[in-house]
Amino acid sequence: MSETREYSGHVEPGGAAIRRTVEVDGATVEVRKLSVGPMDNNVYVLHDTASNEALLIDAANDAPRILREVDALDVRAIVTTHGHWDHWQALDEVADATGARVWLHPADAELVPRRADDEGADGSMLRVGAASVRLLHTPGHTPGSVCLLLGEHHLFTGDTLFPGGPGNTFGDADAFRTIMTSLRERLFALPDGTWVYPGHGDDTTLGKERPSLDEWQARGW
Repeated sequence: MSETREYSGHVEPGGAAIRRTVEVDGATVEVRKLSVGPMDNNVYVLHDTASNEALLIDAANDAPRILREVDALDVRAIVTTHGHWDHWQALDEVADATGARVWLHPADAELVPRRADDEGADGSMLRVGAASVRLLHTPGHTPGSVCLLLGEHHLFTGDTLFPGGPGNTFGDADAFRTIMTSLRERLFALPDGTWVYPGHGDDTTLGKERPSLDEWQARGW
């Protein structure tokens, strides 16, 4: 495993997780990132080191691999960032094995076979030990896409924002306008130093991406 000082935001599919520790709400939270499945999906584990409680973001694929990663943790919740199939292939197995509550925005409920225990509505607050996680409804990629804000500066964006632009809206002009509104009004309202953990690929920051907003708008994707 990588040491905290070596955290780069890059993981290899099927490879070891990388870890960093961050201070949130007076708590020490370990962020783990691993990549699973044929579409290089990122899975994130937020672990409060004092209580051993954890939250899992996107049980995307390879349930045995995910379960090995969280084996010693008390996983309380699994949040699915949106309803596309590559983000929930391992959801049933991981949820059943851990007993964690499943969160999903109701607008994407028809896309996911497993019924959510909790509605991941805008502004919903989850706790990971002493740390807080807030859900932000960011429609566009799908109607029920959500991002998760850990504390004030750690943003898990699913397929809403990547290095280099918004998530795919599949040529739908209305969906593209919607996702750009989500970016401008919800995500880029946060400080430039906010670290972005996307659903696929490497990490970035809002400050690095902000100068490209108008370019993305003009290109239409």
